[in-house]
Amino acid sequence: MTTTTQIPVRIDFDSLASGFSKALAHLDRAATKELDAAGIDQKLRELIRIRASQLNGCAYCIDAHTKDARAIDETEQRLYGLAAWRETPYFTARERAALAWTESITLVADTHVPDADYAAVAEEFSPAEVAALTSLIVMINAWNAVSVSTRCWEPGSYQP
Repeated sequence: MTTTTQIPVRIDFDSLASGFSKALAHLDRAATKELDAAGIDQKLRELIRIRASQLNGCAYCIDAHTKDARAIDETEQRLYGLAAWRETPYFTARERAALAWTESITLVADTHVPDADYAAVAEEFSPAEVAALTSLIVMINAWNAVSVSTRCWEPGSYQP
């Protein structure tokens, strides 16, 4: 028999900071509108969300966005290989540029998002697309920060 470990919720963020939680949801919708306007592929959006969440150790978001990715027919192989995307042949040059951009922004304290990282993403994406990608990356990092710090959302509870 497999036993599971209970991860206790630290605080109920949604009720204790309801105004901020609603504002995050509003910003998330705004980021989605930017992605839609720029024509950013749905699968790429989920890969970005998953990769940032892997880097941030956000179990809830990894669970949620892998479910969302599967729902839009993302392959298991690509999902399994995402943590080591640089070492796999499963991703296009465009996806690789977006994943590198995701890592650079997510790890901003270490990387300071160097010019070389911007040049790489700008080679594959238009300025409007880079802005939309940046909006998405900033947004998922905000969700990750809330989730990891408060443990307010239980992994496995997300239903697409």
